[in-house]
Amino acid sequence: MAISQRLEIRQSQSLVMTPQLQQAIKLLQLSNLDLAEYVEQEVAQNPLLEPDEAGRRADEPSDPERQSADDSAVELGSVELESDVAETPLDMDIADAMGTDEPTPGMQASESFQTSGGGRQDFSTDEYDLEQALSHDVTLQDHVRAQLGIEIEDPVQRIIGVQLVDLLNEAGYLTGDLATVAENVGCKIGDVEVTLARLQQFDPVGVFARSLPECLGLQLAERNRLDPAMRAMLDNLELLARGDFEALSRVCGVDAEDIADMIGEIKALNPKPGLAFGSEVTQTVVPDVFVRGRPNGGWMVELNGETLPKVLVNLRYYSRISSKTSSATDRAYLSERLHSANWLVKSLDQRANTILKVATEIVVQQDGFMSDGVSRLRPLNLRDIATEIEMHESTVSRVTANKYMATSRGIYPMKYFFTSAIASAGGTTVHSAETVRARIRGLIENETPEAILSDDKIVETLRRADIEIARRTVAKYREAMRIPSSVDRRRLKRRAS
Repeated sequence: MAISQRLEIRQSQSLVMTPQLQQAIKLLQLSNLDLAEYVEQEVAQNPLLEPDEAGRRADEPSDPERQSADDSAVELGSVELESDVAETPLDMDIADAMGTDEPTPGMQASESFQTSGGGRQDFSTDEYDLEQALSHDVTLQDHVRAQLGIEIEDPVQRIIGVQLVDLLNEAGYLTGDLATVAENVGCKIGDVEVTLARLQQFDPVGVFARSLPECLGLQLAERNRLDPAMRAMLDNLELLARGDFEALSRVCGVDAEDIADMIGEIKALNPKPGLAFGSEVTQTVVPDVFVRGRPNGGWMVELNGETLPKVLVNLRYYSRISSKTSSATDRAYLSERLHSANWLVKSLDQRANTILKVATEIVVQQDGFMSDGVSRLRPLNLRDIATEIEMHESTVSRVTANKYMATSRGIYPMKYFFTSAIASAGGTTVHSAETVRARIRGLIENETPEAILSDDKIVETLRRADIEIARRTVAKYREAMRIPSSVDRRRLKRRAS
């Protein structure tokens, strides 16, 4: 067969991940707070985008170029949706959404909000507000660095000390390897150990420890109570955690009365001395979706509009600038910026509707949980939601990532409502894994010191409740909930009584 060259025309279909498609997929996964930061960056880069900080009040006439969208909320009856939102296709059809460069007057993100930016918080501006000038908490690192500058004069030890201070965690423990510090500074590891010994004398007592026994030992040494018996107890804290006082008494070489006194001294110590100082403010969970009960039954699902960014495309500015632009490069730049602005507004609107659609279906599927709690949490997976709302499973997975739902029973990650199924003893029904875990927790919390339930006994009790489960599964759930074994629970409850 002769080898020859020829031209062929073939038709095929393939998915091209354009940068805009990749960004649209990324928007789905962002939480509302992360999305606000992303939109703020886009507004700073695009002169045709502007934040709608004030918004349009309900009694204001609508502006053709600033027309707000309807509130992103739906109400649920027993099964049906009472909103036009349910009739809108919400899957991410980015190709259709991005198919035009023509501006649409008044385009903006649905149910959005952009916080107004404050002025500089110093005395160089008239916007300075004394009430907002909060005092800065002294962090553990600041406190230790201040002592380092006073107590240590040797320049090499100061450099080593700075390196070690950077390795402190919030609790005051030293993380990292001393050999790495010695390599970074260019000194011997013995010099690092000498410097560490000096730093361990700093306030608060116990700081720069590398383990819990070392932290407690530093505090006991400060009180002149680190005798051989106490050292032995610190070396065998696992016996203390298990409550095995007889073995602890043998290891320490003291009687039961002395053991009780030593335990009292250890309880008076601070296992995390660094927590007494300020640290980074922990970000509280902000729900992305609210679920509220209606007076006449059913549920109302709405987006948290206070955390959604609202942006507008400034068409007046575009028209004014484009009419005065003669350069082809400038016109191309304005066209690209307009296209990018339109894409962002459409994507934000579509993201909001998609989240609302998915959250609404989750509430429909988990109506029993909303009414009666975890005992009626039904098994659910991504495919169940995707099938009902005619979306792809990957879209549902991205929507539920990093999102929280506020219900009358608390704030839960949207992923919480997706649980695996456990078969019933009769094989006719299934139970949610989360519901089974709650049953196990309830059985253990209600047991008495005289009737501690073993894992096998819990299996028998659950089977009588029509729940088929293996003993190893019970043990796995119990350990995941940090519940001790039956032997340890019996010892703890006897000691407590």
